[in-house]
Amino acid sequence: MAELNSPLILGGLHLKNRVVMAPLTRSRATDERVPTAMMAEYYAQRASAGLIISEAVVISEQANGYLNTPGLFTDAQVEGWKKVTQAVHDQGSLIVAQLWHVGRVSHPDLLDGATPVSSSAVQQKGQVSLLRPKRDYVAPHPLEISEIYAITEQYRQAAVRAKEAGFDGVELHAANGYLLDQFLQSSTNLREDEYGGSAENRARFLLQAVDALIEVWGAGRVGVHLAPRGDEHDMGDDDPRETFGYVLEQLGQREIAFFFTREYLAGDSISAYLKQRSGGKVPYIANMRLSRADAVQLLASGQADAVSFGKAYIANPDLYERLLENAPFNELRLESMIGVQSAEGYTDYPSLQDRAGAGCAQH
Repeated sequence: MAELNSPLILGGLHLKNRVVMAPLTRSRATDERVPTAMMAEYYAQRASAGLIISEAVVISEQANGYLNTPGLFTDAQVEGWKKVTQAVHDQGSLIVAQLWHVGRVSHPDLLDGATPVSSSAVQQKGQVSLLRPKRDYVAPHPLEISEIYAITEQYRQAAVRAKEAGFDGVELHAANGYLLDQFLQSSTNLREDEYGGSAENRARFLLQAVDALIEVWGAGRVGVHLAPRGDEHDMGDDDPRETFGYVLEQLGQREIAFFFTREYLAGDSISAYLKQRSGGKVPYIANMRLSRADAVQLLASGQADAVSFGKAYIANPDLYERLLENAPFNELRLESMIGVQSAEGYTDYPSLQDRAGAGCAQH
């Protein structure tokens, strides 16, 4: 029976335990999207996790939708990430790079005036995150097939740079309403060519990107991030079981290292079904609103191979130890999650050891 502290093999990744740090955008990179020494400290603090999935990393300047998110398309960015990966490795953990293109979830003001891209010209409802003064999203430019091939190559090049930077693998971000999700789900993909219509066609871009990453890393060091609920960035699909099920069938044939779903537990959850659709060949990392009891039960029952936490890892650098000991968590400071260019709310959360030391100092 698997427990939180049970080791786990995910393809070519040998995890010391089954607790995974979820990818978390924190916007602490430089204006040139270069990781900083503070970022290295942040990840090292959390390296008791069996695996860290990095914050989302843009594959080109045109892939971005937020200020100060890190990239993997310049030499300077590679050098910055080397410090991060070394800091994590020094603590005995593994880290994979989550590769990201936001698609329509951007604005010309973030793209030097260029129009954001997507599968189809379907404008997202709402206003662009973090830009002030507030402004609406715009109708995106539907990608030409030649542009799809060019972006696939950008994913491949980012994977090459991830290897140069010392990562242990890569995770393809195909979730949360970003570019690959925009192709996958029927509400945003209205295309009538080989990238639209059937689930097979809508999944084509995602799978081409997966194959590009496998070409660089081998299947055993490639993961895929999915969000079958379609509950972010104005998404939706006519038949999520079939759409995402087809994706897992294909990922099962490729025998990738893992798939990760952002899907809270409920009666209509489909992640366990998705694992079945892979033929049981793709290990599953569960995520979203998990309690400690949820995590323990998912592992004990074999429903999930590993469990992942996001916001809890922001506030608790030693979350793994807290989960083992069933210790209380620090309170999350929402105001400093994103957009604060300082250590406040980033590297200053106390560990259990810090608290114990402070208690001793007071006596």
